[in-house]
Amino acid sequence: MSNMMANMSEVDDINCTISYQIHQFLFSGAYILVLLVGVPTNAYSLYHAWMQLRAKNELGIYLLNLTVSDLLYLASLPLWLQYIFQGDNWSQAEWLCKLSGFLLYENIYVSIGFLCCISIDRYLAVVYPFRFTVFRSMRAATLASAFIWIKEIAVGMVFFWHKEISKDPNNRSVCFEHYPMKQWEYAINYYRFSVGFLFPLCILSVSYLRVLRAVSKSTGTQSAQKTRIKNLVTSTIIIFLVCFSPYHVFLLVRTVLERDCSFIIKIFNYYHFSLLLTSFNCVADPALYCFVSESAQRGIQQAQDVCTQALCCCCHRGKHSPATDSNELATFNENGNVSVTLLLTKPTKV
Repeated sequence: MSNMMANMSEVDDINCTISYQIHQFLFSGAYILVLLVGVPTNAYSLYHAWMQLRAKNELGIYLLNLTVSDLLYLASLPLWLQYIFQGDNWSQAEWLCKLSGFLLYENIYVSIGFLCCISIDRYLAVVYPFRFTVFRSMRAATLASAFIWIKEIAVGMVFFWHKEISKDPNNRSVCFEHYPMKQWEYAINYYRFSVGFLFPLCILSVSYLRVLRAVSKSTGTQSAQKTRIKNLVTSTIIIFLVCFSPYHVFLLVRTVLERDCSFIIKIFNYYHFSLLLTSFNCVADPALYCFVSESAQRGIQQAQDVCTQALCCCCHRGKHSPATDSNELATFNENGNVSVTLLLTKPTKV
C-alpha cells in the first residue's frame, strides 16, 4: 500500500518537458503592461461605480463587483511575475500558488458573470424601459452579485483540495500547470466551457442583438446616437470574444484530445497565448462599462477639450480669434436610457 502511494505521489510530480522561453518574454511584458494600465483605470472605475451606487443605480453594483474582481487579479500579478522571472520555478509557499491560480480563474468567470448581468440590464433598459423594473432594482442586482460570487468561489475551492505544485523533469517547481492534465480536471474543464463560457456568451449575444434591433427601429433616436450605441455593443462582443474565446477553445481541445506530452508540446504556445489574452479583460472592462456613464463621459470630454485648447494655444500663439465649439455626446444616462449631452465651450481668445 505504501509503495502504491509513493508511486502515485511520483506520478503527481510528473510534468512534460516544455520550453518556456516564449512564455517568459511574452508574459512578463504583458503582465507589466496590464499592471501599469489596469491599476489606475480600475481605480477610476471604482470611483465611478461608487458614484452610481450613491445615485441608487443598480448598474453601479455590477460595475463595482466587476472592478473588485479585476483588482484582486491585478494584486496577484506580482507573484506571477516573480514566478516568470525565476524561470517558471515557484519559490513561494504552496498556498500562495493555489491562491494565485484561484484568483486567475475567479477573475475570468466572475468577470464573465458580471458582463452577462450588465448585458441583461442594458437589454431591459433599452428594449423594455418600462417593464421588468423589479429585475433592474438594487435588491435584484445585489442578489445576482451574491449568487455569482458564491457559485464561482464554490467551484474554485476545488483547487485547494488538490496539489498544485509539481516537479517537472528539469526539477522546477511548477505552479498551477499540469501537463498532461490530471483526471480530476476533465469535469471541471467541461463545466468551465459549457456553463462558464458558452451559456453566458449566448446570453450576451442575444441581449445585444436585441439592443441593436431596438435601436435600429427607433424613430426618436438620431443616426449619430445609433452609430455610437452600435459601436459600443459591437466592441463589447468583440472584446468578450477576443479575451475569452481563444482560451476556452484551447481548453476544450486539450480536455478532449490531450492524453500525453506529445500533444501538449504542439499546442503549448497557442494555449498559453490564449490564457494571456484573458488578462487584458482587466484593461477592457473599465473602458467599456465605466466610461459610458454620463458623468465619466463629461469628465473625459472636458479633459479632451482642455488638451485641445492647450494644443491650439501652442500652435496659434500670438493669433487672436474667438472660437466657439459645441459637441453633441450620446450616452447612456444614469438610469440606463439614451440621452444627448450638448457640451459647449465658451468663446476664447487664443
